Amino acid sequence: MRDAPDDAARCRVFDDAGQLAEHAAALILAAAREAIAARGAFHLVLAGGETPLATYACLAGAGADWRYWRLYFSDERCLPAGDPGRNDTQIRRQWLERVPIPAGNIHAIPAELGPERAAAHYAGTLAGVSAFDLVLLGLGEDGHTASLFPGRPVGPGTVLPVRDAPKPPPERVTLSASRLSGTRATIFLITGAGKRAAVAAWRGGTDVPAGHVAGPDAVVTVLLDAAAAPPDCVRNSARQP
Repeated sequence: MRDAPDDAARCRVFDDAGQLAEHAAALILAAAREAIAARGAFHLVLAGGETPLATYACLAGAGADWRYWRLYFSDERCLPAGDPGRNDTQIRRQWLERVPIPAGNIHAIPAELGPERAAAHYAGTLAGVSAFDLVLLGLGEDGHTASLFPGRPVGPGTVLPVRDAPKPPPERVTLSASRLSGTRATIFLITGAGKRAAVAAWRGGTDVPAGHVAGPDAVVTVLLDAAAAPPDCVRNSARQP
């Protein structure tokens, strides 16, 4: 298990989810500029769920050299393409349909194929990507991240089929912990009082899937709103990049 996020440099607390989203968007844009300048492209893994949508809305109103962004997804629900319950559908509506990112730069998980076929297909998509520049992740109330759930395998492999997820829909596809760890930086976006117990457990050393993500050389930043932060996180708050 990776170390818990237990210091002020890695945990940043904001008054509300809106402030967190603005800060996260600023960090992402800065990472994009750095990656494009250094390597000619920005390889970003997107988190699903509700919390990141506010950050994506902020990005939709930002200026960026979208031609050089390469987007991937941490996980997907096995629903028909375009279904409103899919992560990629929500993210497209909130952000991607509102900026000129070339369609060929958006690498969605074909979860409509079913868990096994979609996982194999997406593993092939990722085969040419040696390392991501930035991975965005969330944290569930049970400590899950992407579609890696407590008590379930987090690897091996690159992309994992999921058939018995403890929350609907049960069939999903997720990047493994090791593949998510193949990144230069990771940002966790965590909001809401319902996440506070999971954050406290993670910080206390409980073995949750989130603790298995992030390579030994990756910079990990955990952004929380005040509702999600245990008291010791609040005392270590920081509001500037």
